[in-house]
Amino acid sequence: MTANKGGSDDTTAPPYDDTAHPDDTAVPSYDAAVPPFDAVVLAGGGAARLGGADKPGVRVGGRALIDRVLAACSGAGTTVVVAAPRPTARPVVWAREEPPGGGPLAALDAGLRLTTAERVVVVSADLPFLAERTVRRLLAALRGSGADGAVLTDPDGRDQPLVAAYRSASLRREGAVLAQGNGGGLTGLPLRLLTARLTLTRVADPVAAFDCDTWDDIAAARARIREHGHVLDEWISAVKDELGIELDVDTGTLLDLARDAAHGVARPAAPLTTFLVGYAAAQAAAQGRAAGGAEAVAEAARKATALALRWADEDQQDAKRGASAQADTGASTEAGAGGSSGSGAPVEAAPEASTEAGSGATTGAAPAPEPDAG
Repeated sequence: MTANKGGSDDTTAPPYDDTAHPDDTAVPSYDAAVPPFDAVVLAGGGAARLGGADKPGVRVGGRALIDRVLAACSGAGTTVVVAAPRPTARPVVWAREEPPGGGPLAALDAGLRLTTAERVVVVSADLPFLAERTVRRLLAALRGSGADGAVLTDPDGRDQPLVAAYRSASLRREGAVLAQGNGGGLTGLPLRLLTARLTLTRVADPVAAFDCDTWDDIAAARARIREHGHVLDEWISAVKDELGIELDVDTGTLLDLARDAAHGVARPAAPLTTFLVGYAAAQAAAQGRAAGGAEAVAEAARKATALALRWADEDQQDAKRGASAQADTGASTEAGAGGSSGSGAPVEAAPEASTEAGSGATTGAAPAPEPDAG
């Protein structure tokens, strides 16, 4: 479902002062400030600009768009998806507006009826770069502002009311007022009628606000996640979703381990060692020998790294000893060759000297008298 990209004339709360997130970097953590919340994901709509394709099911980075959004909302107590039921990577509660296709405001109302938390995150199902940290930022902004809602803004500064956190009571109150003036229902009403009645604070995040309305948008999203600076995080997130793993992976530690295993042992040792570290961490957690999760992985990685370094150290010691022995052998050979030459010189000179002496004695001596003819 396409987010409403138009601005609103609402009463504006002071903007939430946290814009240090232009490209998934330098994002402060708000874990301690995040209150309990539910989530409503709007996944209906006709996807006319995609030729009627099943937009929530379109894959970006190997994952359906709806699964990427559900991963970002994983901290919700209850997640309600307003659409016809479909297989998803995470368990959800399904809802449907009456009649189906009644518009985003009717869909929001249908999802809201199945939530109980005081705060609700409302998102569309076409946000490939929505991350859990973005959800935390919205909730922290809402909590710190006293406003009715905290909405994300796109690169042009426009509100994205379908990437937002709201106070549930505010949505219900203003929704009831609008329904009363519309014959008791919200069918056909635009979402901006509701958001215009709310006091909103804003969080700038142009990356998370990117939504996929066209096939060009889909292609751009697929290209971005394959860029060097994003591909590892995207791949790890996809694998965790595929395997059903809830784990904060310390990528740097595992990459360092793989490097040490490859250089210190052999190149194929890198993937095998990281696999064994994961297996050992899971086994330790299952047997109660470790706290589990990231701590178990870190401990297993530490042990494997130390082993790889010891392995490499042994190889270096052997190489040094081999080089030293070779140097000693070379020195002995040179010394032996030099001794033979020194003792042999007089031997080679002796015959020459004797010859010279003999020659000199013959030449210097008086000629022997010839026999007397008589």
